[in-house]
Amino acid sequence: MAKAKLTREQQTYVVQALACFDTPSVVVAAVKKDFGVVLSPQLVETYDPTKKAGRNLAARWRALFEETRKTFLEDTASIAISHRAVRLRALQRMADKAENQGNMVLASSLLKQAAEEVGGSYTNRRELTGKDGKDLPVPVSPVTIFQLPDNGRG
Repeated sequence: MAKAKLTREQQTYVVQALACFDTPSVVVAAVKKDFGVVLSPQLVETYDPTKKAGRNLAARWRALFEETRKTFLEDTASIAISHRAVRLRALQRMADKAENQGNMVLASSLLKQAAEEVGGSYTNRRELTGKDGKDLPVPVSPVTIFQLPDNGRG
């Protein structure tokens, strides 16, 4: 395949997608869809400075890659799947599709995953109170239970 001549806009798109951990094949499909340009995964990989194929990437694209990667890693709030409501909606769509296709094992698995999501199985929160927010019961000290009588020895 001949090396495609990409515009600056297309090059920027490829570099930023790779910086956001998209695979070369995902980037190829996205470029074809968005720009109508057919690329090979090997060509796309030349825009990734973390790969051997991209070791000679121009400083301008390397800087854009590093800046985009840094921003991407620091700003998880902009990633939709990091929000519980988005994950639940996606699980709902998948469960509905699996059920409509008659794949009850997958539907059951997705429903279980949704229940775990709602139940907080995927969080690191710990409840440090007793039931209904009351204080935890204080364990009775074994010394208090087995304390011997004083017998007047003071």
